[in-house]
Amino acid sequence: MATDYYAVLGVRRDAGQDEIKKAFRRLARELHPDVNPDPKTQERFKEINAAYEVLSDPAKKQVYDLGGDPLSSSGGGGAGGFGAGFGNFSDIMDAFFGQSQQRGPRSRTRRGQDAMIRLEIELDEAAFGTTKDLQVDTAVTCGTCSGEGAAPGTAAQTCDMCRGRGEVSQVTRSFLGQVMTSRPCPQCQGFGTVVPTPCPECAGDGRVRSRRTLTVKIPAGVDNGTRIQLAGEGEVGSGGGPAGDLYVEIRELPHPTFQRRGDDLHCTVTIPMTAASLGTKCPLETLDGMEEIDVRPGTQSGQSIPLHQRGVTHLRGGGRGDLIVHVEVITPNKLDAAQEDLLRQLAKLRGEERPTGHFQPGQQGLFSRLKDAFNGR
Repeated sequence: MATDYYAVLGVRRDAGQDEIKKAFRRLARELHPDVNPDPKTQERFKEINAAYEVLSDPAKKQVYDLGGDPLSSSGGGGAGGFGAGFGNFSDIMDAFFGQSQQRGPRSRTRRGQDAMIRLEIELDEAAFGTTKDLQVDTAVTCGTCSGEGAAPGTAAQTCDMCRGRGEVSQVTRSFLGQVMTSRPCPQCQGFGTVVPTPCPECAGDGRVRSRRTLTVKIPAGVDNGTRIQLAGEGEVGSGGGPAGDLYVEIRELPHPTFQRRGDDLHCTVTIPMTAASLGTKCPLETLDGMEEIDVRPGTQSGQSIPLHQRGVTHLRGGGRGDLIVHVEVITPNKLDAAQEDLLRQLAKLRGEERPTGHFQPGQQGLFSRLKDAFNGR
């Protein structure tokens, strides 16, 4: 009884070539002798190879569909061996390693690598944006050979070992029969061409290192770690290939007065106890210029005073953050006799059991004397 090759591969009789190939590869992964050495499995493996040899060949498939035996007439090994009738060895390899590698020579032209440079800027530059000139040391196209890699007046030549194919083949014998394998040509490294006279400037690479100046626009609102992409300003590829991208990473330098938290700025002002009690105005140099901070009477240490729209510009969207001024009240730790007497009078006027945020009658004048005393008047 003739073998039902369609049943062997588990496909319908009207299956197309893609379906037949997919079924064969699935079974080959399961039944290959290197994966499953059981003798029964090896016989099954021979059957699926014979089935695939017939069904993957349109001429043999036609003979089989008409009731003939294409394997016996072809002189191949059929199900009994792995000789000339084995089928397409690349399909076996595809079953284990995926699609076959692309044949042919490799291109000498490659895209260049991306590059990154760190740029330090001041707080005000980050807040409002700026323009910087950068010195960049990257690979650029060789001006002597224009990226070709060959010395002027010469050119690349076809490799005489692989004849321009970029690969060489070797036939070996195995349990599968004669197997042809390919590998990159050792003489041209798979390019298919050789450069007998490399460019003396770039040694055949098609690029040289050079320092150049780039003008970079820093947008307002950048922060530590922000990266600015400059397309096509990175390393030029070998063989005159396109350049990669350049990334500028921002590093914001510490500020002597302000600490940045997001787009808000924070700072601390210190005032004496008398100023906190009576109220005062403190000058403060902000990013927008000199301003006076209004400290209201009775301000406590640790309180904060917000100055809206005095922070860093939002990187995305309009507006700015705020400037938060934290107040620190200084308590004197060394008092002379006069200062100590005035504080005792103040404590007596306030009353230990009557804490209040308002001055009692007679306290305003006493605070003025305290202020004069602490200021050395």
